[in-house]
Amino acid sequence: MRLCITEREPGDDGITNLMEYLILSGILLFLMVVMMFTANAVFMEGPADTLRYHAFVDIGNGISSRIVDLYVIAPNNGTISTKFDIPDDVAGGDYFVEVAMEGTDQQVQVSSGDIRSTVSIAGIGATKGVTGNTTGAGWNVIQYDSKGF
Repeated sequence: MRLCITEREPGDDGITNLMEYLILSGILLFLMVVMMFTANAVFMEGPADTLRYHAFVDIGNGISSRIVDLYVIAPNNGTISTKFDIPDDVAGGDYFVEVAMEGTDQQVQVSSGDIRSTVSIAGIGATKGVTGNTTGAGWNVIQYDSKGF
């Protein structure tokens, strides 16, 4: 049986522990930063985008219904207008509403950044041309004039 005894410097234990602490702390800090970016994208932005899309569909359906309702009571000779309010923001962000003709179909497009919802204006088809745009801020107006604009 052999026994090996080596000499050690008296201050080596403190340096070894300090280096281990710094290396492990650096690795854990790096992993925490990566996790924060990942968690933000997965747990916050994804659900917020889903919320925006479904809110945009609801807003588009509401505007489509208001346009059809106004069309139903529109006079043969004269003008009519209605004021309505839609949410000022959705999930903390502004959005844009555009009503336009897409081929033979009239559509309400609600969008903000990459999130876009398109809703067809049901019931009036291409009989009356509907155009215009608005945002969620303030009161919004739908106008009809039998002579056109």
